[in-house]
Amino acid sequence: MPFRKTAAAAIAVFALTTTAACGKSGSPSDASGDPAGNTANSSAAAALPTYTVKTGVKLSGSKTWDRISKAGKITIGVKADQPNLGYLDTTTNKRSGFDIEIAKMVAADLGFSENKIEFKTIPSDGREDAIKGGQVDYYVGTYTINDKRKKDVSFAGPYFIAGQDLLVKSGSSIKSKESLKGRKVCSAKGSTSITRLQDGGYGAKIVAYQDYSLCVENLLSGQVDAVTTDDAILKGYAAQYPGQIEVLGKPFSEEPYGVGLLKGDTAFQTAVTAALKNHEDSGDWKKAYDATLGKSGAGATIPALAS
Repeated sequence: MPFRKTAAAAIAVFALTTTAACGKSGSPSDASGDPAGNTANSSAAAALPTYTVKTGVKLSGSKTWDRISKAGKITIGVKADQPNLGYLDTTTNKRSGFDIEIAKMVAADLGFSENKIEFKTIPSDGREDAIKGGQVDYYVGTYTINDKRKKDVSFAGPYFIAGQDLLVKSGSSIKSKESLKGRKVCSAKGSTSITRLQDGGYGAKIVAYQDYSLCVENLLSGQVDAVTTDDAILKGYAAQYPGQIEVLGKPFSEEPYGVGLLKGDTAFQTAVTAALKNHEDSGDWKKAYDATLGKSGAGATIPALAS
């Protein structure tokens, strides 16, 4: 279903009243020269946007919404070990990153301020169970939309397009995925990155850990030869260790990130899609990107939303 129809449908099920504009505008100009602001770039320092919390939100026919309303809070599954995407600073106990901002902007449109959000760290291999079991109301954490996962959960989005790439030590002899024969390559358990390497027949020796941070630690110590996952994640780590590790910059997949939801909860899916569209149009998406992933210097195009 085209998004415009989805947005129209959202009006029927997503009745709300708000006394203020829905979110603040993003950065006023785009360094790429796109007057529509559809490409994000961080050539200048950027500040995180703030999100106006909507009031009087009501959503009918949604099991997820019924649970949220009863709890009086919203529970969101996220990652904790991905700098500039989904990261938890254990010293301050504060979360940051582009995925965290996406989670917050959706919550705001559902009527929940940040102090009414409970974030739960859920690893890649626990996402479907957390959504199906009601541990989280939705999940935002580099969650690639694919047909296999659609058998278990529904998605809103995509809100970002990434591509699988390789993170190696600076000066490594690994120059592409074709250089991986006999090399130890690390990724997170349950990730699509492992499946793609295995199916590609590149001859890599797969090492799987619970978190990407463990993969990076083992890369730095020489226990593995490369780390593979989406380039957005890898760029965040490369920025932490300049001159020590680098992203090859040769993506070999397209990874559309979506918000994971309870399967079949169409009313909630439509509401989340409408929230994403609202914050893309307002400029919040661009501001959030510029202040997080955009710090790497890489631009990103806002993807078209699907139902």
